[in-house]
Amino acid sequence: MSFLPRPLDPLGCSSVQEQRDLWQRKFCRIAKEMVQTEQRYCQKLELVSTFFVDILKAKGTLRSDIREDIFCSIKAILSVNQTLLIHLENGYLGKGLDQFSTHMHHYYTYVDNIYKAQKVLQMQLKKNKAFRRFKKLQESRPEFNNQKLEDLLQLPLQRIDQYKHFLQDLTANISVDHPEYEQLLRAVTVVCEVSQRIDDNTRHHENHLELCRVQKLLKGRKMKVLAPGRWYICEGWLKVVPPKGAEAKPKMFFLFSDMLLQVKRCSSLHSTSGQKFTAEHAYPLQDCTVEKVFGHTRSQGGLLTLTFPRANLLLMSSNQENLNDWYQSLSSAIRKQNSKQTAIYQRDELCRRPLRSAADRHNTANAASRKRNMLTAEISELPQEPPVEQEYSAPKRMKPSDASEQSAETSSCVIL
Repeated sequence: MSFLPRPLDPLGCSSVQEQRDLWQRKFCRIAKEMVQTEQRYCQKLELVSTFFVDILKAKGTLRSDIREDIFCSIKAILSVNQTLLIHLENGYLGKGLDQFSTHMHHYYTYVDNIYKAQKVLQMQLKKNKAFRRFKKLQESRPEFNNQKLEDLLQLPLQRIDQYKHFLQDLTANISVDHPEYEQLLRAVTVVCEVSQRIDDNTRHHENHLELCRVQKLLKGRKMKVLAPGRWYICEGWLKVVPPKGAEAKPKMFFLFSDMLLQVKRCSSLHSTSGQKFTAEHAYPLQDCTVEKVFGHTRSQGGLLTLTFPRANLLLMSSNQENLNDWYQSLSSAIRKQNSKQTAIYQRDELCRRPLRSAADRHNTANAASRKRNMLTAEISELPQEPPVEQEYSAPKRMKPSDASEQSAETSSCVIL
């Protein structure tokens, strides 16, 4: 048997080797860039640790709890990244990143605290004159290169996003047979989880800000917009078509994940409430249906019909794009709300009805029958006593808060 290559084999081997060389060059370039950016990252973290955390602790300008709220686990992150930098500079890329991924709890702590840190920092800058002067003095040092503390505190979150792209590029340009492949794969999985945590926290924070904004737009405190699990979706003006053929009136609507809020603008005569709204109706999206109707505005918009268990709503818009956006948003919100309620109902049914086999049910029925026969025989042997009136407990009066909660649950439309 001949082991000489066929005519096309040398060309194929050459192309494979060229591809491997290309991967190797890309891998080395990415690794070099990662080392350089890691060096700059550690230098900036060390500035915060030395010129802010350590000096503030020594001077006592801030209380320890306030200092912890602002800087959180940044010193622990610096220590972990300095160890990673040593491994990267010595060429132990896989080993260093694998060990680094086991200390991600420091980043989780920092990520979950970042919005609190920003709030506390702004509060201290507003109220603490000594800290305000100290911060300005430290930022004027040449080492900071005109960088603000607020920007430096964002570095760990930005670095996680950089790690994610670096590791994805490294794993894409290394062979699966390489000894460092598994280590890099574990590291990229952990880093992606932290990156997802950052994105989730950002979405929750932005949603909280939107809910607070809408709450401030409403006059009074009767309508509570801030509620656990509620998400802001959109807002805008739509015309409400009355059922008796009267003139359609423009109303402001706020769409949330669980309800549609209809409001009207307050009277402009009041200087303090001229830019605010008064809540009129809150329509829960559970068991609601939405349909699109055309032809009533000569192809320049249309109608939306919303059907609730105890109310109907007809909305009109002369803008076709605006109508389509509202229809898509309402349809998506209603679908998600109904699917959520279905899942909760199924889970409750499973909790209330334990699974039993047919044999268990048969044995239970037989035992109950025997017990009932024995009890009947014993009672027949006892002397008869005169009947005694049964006592019934009086119906419990519901508190006003309980009654309002029950009515809110049974009604599909809350009139405010």
